[in-house]
Amino acid sequence: MNRSSVTELGIIAGRGVYPRVLAESARAQGVERLFVVAFKKETDRVIEKYADEVRWIHLGQLRPMLDAFRESGVKQVVMAGQITPTHLFHIRVDQAMRALLARLNERNAHTIFGAIAEELKALGIELSEASLFMESAMPEPGVLAGRVPDEREQADIELGLRVAKTTSGLEIGQTVVVKQGTILAVEAFEGTDETIERAGRLAGPGAVVVKVAKQGHDMRFDIPVIGERTLKKLKKAKVSVLALEARRTILLDKEAVIARADKLGLCLVAVETNKAEE
Repeated sequence: MNRSSVTELGIIAGRGVYPRVLAESARAQGVERLFVVAFKKETDRVIEKYADEVRWIHLGQLRPMLDAFRESGVKQVVMAGQITPTHLFHIRVDQAMRALLARLNERNAHTIFGAIAEELKALGIELSEASLFMESAMPEPGVLAGRVPDEREQADIELGLRVAKTTSGLEIGQTVVVKQGTILAVEAFEGTDETIERAGRLAGPGAVVVKVAKQGHDMRFDIPVIGERTLKKLKKAKVSVLALEARRTILLDKEAVIARADKLGLCLVAVETNKAEE
């Protein structure tokens, strides 16, 4: 895609700093107008400083979101940020969302967001890859911070990669925590941070955290993201290594994350995976 041809962009903004970082990066790369749909009690209100217009809606309200983008006139939209997992079971969905969910035999990020993408497409709006304007935040293979993993840690990384690719392919989660060849925790619905905390309670210092994109991952949504908040969880759990998938993971505020990892003495490494089967 020719980035210079994108002068207007829509953002579906969840929680965390990702929407803000994306907005800054899009502006820096020539986007002249940003239209944001944000969620009450989820999205950080700082996004209003970076967008030309923000439409605030309740989580689970599909029709207002679709109407907002249709009225905005934007033709490209990016999903950025997360939704607090437990909120998904305590929201009131509108009729449009109920109808969408009723069509799905399985309900996960791929099926739900894929169906939303089709609703946008029907309006002539393209849901673009979540990495749009964020390519520089997706690291190449290599050690990003700290030291090179030792032999034991490297073995744990390789085990974690195999397990994480399998579990993520089953829609279980993208993160696995390993220590000395033992699987401590596998991410499920609770999310990455809770998984790290659970592993820390189980095994103490020295664990290896591995985070990947699933096989055949649709990069329009649920892309692996690491920010400073996750580094705080790693420090608390006394994790020694964070291994993330090269070219398929976004480091939010990349330079700040790398500097923080260095300061914490954390080995941060981007690893190449075999995507031939994808």
